[in-house]
Amino acid sequence: MKSLSFLNADIAAYTVAHTTPPDELLRELTEETIRATGDRIALQISPEQGPLLTMLTRLAGARNAVEVGTFTGYSSICIARGLVPGGKLTCFDVSEEWTSIARRYWDRAGLADRIELRLGPAADSLAALPREETIDLAFIDADKPAYITYYEALLPRMRPGGIILADNVLRHGAILDPDSPDEGVRVMRRFNDLTASDERVTTIMLPIADGLTLIRKN
Repeated sequence: MKSLSFLNADIAAYTVAHTTPPDELLRELTEETIRATGDRIALQISPEQGPLLTMLTRLAGARNAVEVGTFTGYSSICIARGLVPGGKLTCFDVSEEWTSIARRYWDRAGLADRIELRLGPAADSLAALPREETIDLAFIDADKPAYITYYEALLPRMRPGGIILADNVLRHGAILDPDSPDEGVRVMRRFNDLTASDERVTTIMLPIADGLTLIRKN
């Protein structure tokens, strides 16, 4: 899983210890994800991000939310739990295998009626959404080279005051290296520079897990 390993280890452990822990269902989902995907468990959000997603969704009063990159469903459960009554989360992913696990846990969590899954390239699916400012909250946690594409597709569809959350923006500290050979680092540096200078939004980058940027549409 993602971690605060590039920060002081004692501080990282302290912050996790003072954050609401995952419930039994999320712990079971994590265990099954490890068995099913092995090292790809790193694609799942960290435990301390879960309550933050739920809290931000509630604070935003989100009725219409979007997730780009669902994996086995941990983050989608956390977002869906924060929706207002009657709210809806639309998830975009390309893996039927991994999201089949998500579907089972959505059912177990009693959230299946709040979540719609759309399989296929997210860039195409987002582009097909109505160009109306109706999205209250969006979470981007998918293929890094496409972050800017996802951001530009989502922003015109966010309501004023709506929030986009972008994960993995620190790349385990490698983001500080302008000469990094890692394409993910190079792309994320461009994304971070774009959102920080975009006059359409207000941003704050949080050093939680592998870095999470909150982007509010002005």
